[in-house]
Amino acid sequence: MKRILFVCTGNTCRSPMAEAMLRRMAHLRGITVAVRSAGVSTVDGLPVSRHALETLREREIDHKGTSRSMTGEAVEWADLILTMTAGHKRGLLQWFPEAVDKTYTLKEYTNMDKSVLADIEELEGLYTDMHMKQAIGQQLTSSERMRLLELERRIPSFDIADPFGGSYALYDSCAHEIETALVRLLDKLAKR
Repeated sequence: MKRILFVCTGNTCRSPMAEAMLRRMAHLRGITVAVRSAGVSTVDGLPVSRHALETLREREIDHKGTSRSMTGEAVEWADLILTMTAGHKRGLLQWFPEAVDKTYTLKEYTNMDKSVLADIEELEGLYTDMHMKQAIGQQLTSSERMRLLELERRIPSFDIADPFGGSYALYDSCAHEIETALVRLLDKLAKR
């Protein structure tokens, strides 16, 4: 059984929607998963956004949880960590570098374009080199810096925008974006 952790900022909108939707969608497809969600900048016990709950109810999905902050225990528990944005991914990996081999943005993990995935791998290698060089007082070479910028421009955004404080329509659009990625995630899990 795969243990999946969804991560966003406050754990009141995107990640609880992803958690509840995946739990339901996996059940309907007969795929066994354990699912949790957490926030990188929250406290435990906040209610899930009213619009997020309405969006789930429209999909006949129930969710009764409250916010949970990111913990080392949750990172250790997860086989796969899926963040809503690249910023969440970077922040999580700064705090938990041991999770590097199991942390992706949701849309990155479900992307099937091999050339984009190769670009991401190269870009992450350049980021690692940059951080290592900065740690010892060096910088990327001019060609490395140019390549990094080229890759950043070329790679599509894998972020799912935060609907916090927005209208129901914005939450519904966000939920649809998450749902589309979850279908691809379940297809990927079913092949394993």
